[in-house]
Amino acid sequence: MNIRSNDIQSWIRGLQDILAPSTVRQVFVVFSAVLGAAVADGLLVSNPSRAASVRLPPVPSKKVHPWTADRVGALLDALPPRYRLAASLAAGCGLRQGECFGIRLEDIDFQRREVHVRQQVVLLESRPMISPPKYGRTRIVPAPAWVLEAAEGHLEHWKPLETGLLTYSREAKPVNKNYFNASVWRPALDAAGIPRGRENGMHALRHTCASLWLENGVSIKAVSEYLGHADPGFTLRVYTHVMPTSGDRARNAMDAAFGKGRSPANGAPIAGAPSAHESTTIVGQQRKASASDSG
Repeated sequence: MNIRSNDIQSWIRGLQDILAPSTVRQVFVVFSAVLGAAVADGLLVSNPSRAASVRLPPVPSKKVHPWTADRVGALLDALPPRYRLAASLAAGCGLRQGECFGIRLEDIDFQRREVHVRQQVVLLESRPMISPPKYGRTRIVPAPAWVLEAAEGHLEHWKPLETGLLTYSREAKPVNKNYFNASVWRPALDAAGIPRGRENGMHALRHTCASLWLENGVSIKAVSEYLGHADPGFTLRVYTHVMPTSGDRARNAMDAAFGKGRSPANGAPIAGAPSAHESTTIVGQQRKASASDSG
């Protein structure tokens, strides 16, 4: 087997002519994994897809717009009860749609308050099938109390299937996302007064969860792991605009530690800083100069 890095780069350029950048990247991840397996089996000395000369097309950044808590609540109320747990898992644990449909009873640890993501439901030739999670990345996600309560309430009305699945169709089969999106999700959007559109798909609940984690101080690395992202840098690029202003946090941290214009040791003015009287005089002079200029 003789595959060179420039062969891979030419192949990537060809894919760009027919596929979106994000799809090209997904195809590349699978291909690179195959080459990695070939290295492990001794068929290749090294993985040429990891060469520095192999470059993937950039994915245009899209701003996510997290929902308010009121909007999430309205949507959950509008959904048919049998599907509320799946939506709760998306909003409270950041799971992807297929992962929500793939959660089994054994995947929820009520004692440790965790959700284990081990599988998802995907469509294969229009039929819902069980598959490993995206990129094969299993993970553990902390579960808030209200999601665990939703799971307990769900179990009071719907027993798990023999496979353990908690969310399933009326025919006791894994959920077909095409049916769900058209016949369940969109009518629920209408009932909740939420505009239809790609930005308000079920993925909006996952974005909302991630945004709330970040706004409340959960680290980028932890959020990346909870979401199942392969690269924390991707998480940062997607959600950086919804994070609290870093400048404000930096100023608030220093003000809390030192006080405004004072040292932490003895409260004396920091060297070189003007006194309170001098500061008042300087501000007054600046205001007079500003008023004079505006006139």
